[in-house]
Amino acid sequence: MKKNLAVFLLAALAAGCSGTGGRFDPGVVDRRDSGTAANPVVQETQVPPMDPKRKVSEQDCSRPVDTSGGNLMCREVTAAERRARIEEEERQARARKEAQERAARERLERERAAQAALAAAALAARNAELERLAAERRRLEEEAARKAREERERQEKAEADARARLLAAQEAREAAERERQRLEQEWLAGRALLERFMATYGKVEKFKDVAKPISGFLDKTR
Repeated sequence: MKKNLAVFLLAALAAGCSGTGGRFDPGVVDRRDSGTAANPVVQETQVPPMDPKRKVSEQDCSRPVDTSGGNLMCREVTAAERRARIEEEERQARARKEAQERAARERLERERAAQAALAAAALAARNAELERLAAERRRLEEEAARKAREERERQEKAEADARARLLAAQEAREAAERERQRLEQEWLAGRALLERFMATYGKVEKFKDVAKPISGFLDKTR
């Protein structure tokens, strides 16, 4: 509503300025400000200049007026200026559109890069887990193989020890048997010697004292 009111006031002011006989007409102003009997105290004065620090909002009269800030100064815009303004607005619009598209592309690229990074991290984690599982499987297989080898070596050693004990026992028995046979052969050889002695010298008078215990020994061990 404020904007519409400002437009209406500006239109009324422009109509007053462009017409003749209005209160802003130069002739009317001269007559009003000149000293007359009806207005003897009015004297022509100089209008003070505008404060240079005052904010001025210069706008195109052919377009809707923005009254949001500054003192309004409405002016006619030439066709060249209008074309230049339109081209500038189109350029700025294109620039904004390109900036938005570039921002959208960059955002999409960032999202794709983030997704790729997440996928790469997931793949790396999966590969690491697979490698860990493979290493654990190899460790378990090596541990099982080591235990199997140790058990096999233990059994082989036990079997070897058992064979060694059996062989030692057999060798001991054989040695004992050989010793027994040797002793028996010696005993038989000694008995045979005594028997030959008795057969040869048992009746000889000078061997009578020796022959008697030998004969008793032979009779006892017969």
